[in-house]
Amino acid sequence: MYVVESKGGAIVCMLLALFFLGTWPAVMTLLERRGRLPQHTYLDYSITNLLAAVIIALTFGEIGKGTSDSPNFFTQLAQDNWPSVLFAMAGGLVLSIGNLSTQYAWAFVGLSVTEVVTSSITVVIGTTMNYYLDDKINNAAILFPGVGCFLVAVCLGSCVHASNAADNKEKLKSLPRVRENDVENGSGSAEIAKAGTAGYLIELENRRAIKVFGKSTLIGLGITFFAGICFSLFSPAFNLATNDQWHTLKEGVPHLSVYTSFFYFSVSCFVIAIILNIIFLYHPVLNLPKSSLKAYLSDWNGRGWAFLAGFLCGFGNGLQFMGGEAAGYAAADAVQALPLVSTFWGILLFGEYRKSSRRTYALLCSMLCMFVVAVGVLMASSGHRK
Repeated sequence: MYVVESKGGAIVCMLLALFFLGTWPAVMTLLERRGRLPQHTYLDYSITNLLAAVIIALTFGEIGKGTSDSPNFFTQLAQDNWPSVLFAMAGGLVLSIGNLSTQYAWAFVGLSVTEVVTSSITVVIGTTMNYYLDDKINNAAILFPGVGCFLVAVCLGSCVHASNAADNKEKLKSLPRVRENDVENGSGSAEIAKAGTAGYLIELENRRAIKVFGKSTLIGLGITFFAGICFSLFSPAFNLATNDQWHTLKEGVPHLSVYTSFFYFSVSCFVIAIILNIIFLYHPVLNLPKSSLKAYLSDWNGRGWAFLAGFLCGFGNGLQFMGGEAAGYAAADAVQALPLVSTFWGILLFGEYRKSSRRTYALLCSMLCMFVVAVGVLMASSGHRK
């Protein structure tokens, strides 16, 4: 079994996880904006998300000869470690529900602000819990100022969203002939509008799967806060699964390896995702059209991108946990600075903040700079597990 032992190796894992976990939401958002039903996308995503965990378990979890204290993946599957398994599966349950919630929140409040709010809740609640579960192996004098930097960035992110929303309202006022009925009926200019214009906003609404015009943003914010609470719980649950701080295992039973825990974690993610999304196919939420298993199986439009998103999220979570096992899960929560990556993709792929005001650009640059500081400070707080 391969074990990340150095602080440098842990930081590399966290940086890769940061990129992967910041990229997969952009891929999912791209598909929703192209009109693919989120139920179809999430079912595809769930398959490769589980496959990534299986690949990690069968490779890193089986490298080298296992010992009695650190058995390999297959050896642990047969051991009496169910208390830790249940913690891992509980973490997978809340993560799956959180991820499922965010794909609807992205449509209502945007990719950047959704990631900012959920990450802030994760840092404030989850990082604090992990710090105490890890027996304070992280440097508190560095760790909590890092949390503070993250919260400052969150406030700036909220200001960016408010400023950009005001900019969009001004853009829509420049098209007095376009009314809500035109948007709902899909009528309007036949020309392809440039990103950042009022015409582009209307074309996006006509094309996307989740219609948001005329709906309260409180719906999206409520979903976002719910997802953030779910995200704040999955990492502490995984921490308990791998380190057994509450001493639930029988004497002589080794702790679950990060790879075995991640396998059970991902199985739980997969099962709850399949159950909920099959229900949503026939009983959709937020006025989405009904679908069916037959329609899902025949929908190959964007399936490859959904598979890619699942791999990115699966390998990103695995790398986060590998780094957290070595340097402390509180420090590994630095990957919650993923809005830094998501905002980059939002600007590059979706034209977010295009043709916005100088005030919006100034706030956006300030937010991104603060995220960079937050990532550096949280990583600098990493310790070494004894």
